[in-house]
Amino acid sequence: MRLSQREITAIKHSVAEVFGQSAQVRLFGSRTDDSARGGDIDLMVSVEHPIDNPAWESARLEAAIMLKLGEQKIDVVLDAPGLKKSLIHQVAQEQGILL
Repeated sequence: MRLSQREITAIKHSVAEVFGQSAQVRLFGSRTDDSARGGDIDLMVSVEHPIDNPAWESARLEAAIMLKLGEQKIDVVLDAPGLKKSLIHQVAQEQGILL
């Protein structure tokens, strides 16, 4: 996994700030491959409660992480009751690393 402990801590704290302490976050995509270089930070956040405005909450999380880590490309996929699931949810669940 190509995230430092500082980055992991910042991501986890940001997820808790935006979605609450019970939210789980998984890293997936190129950052899970130690032999790769570069790449954005792909995250799937799973919550047990419905999200009223998923686009806004995803943007809030991205902004909170950027404030802690500096500007970089962050993609957030939400997994919550009532939200449509797609293939990316399955990939993140199966291949992602729980932070």
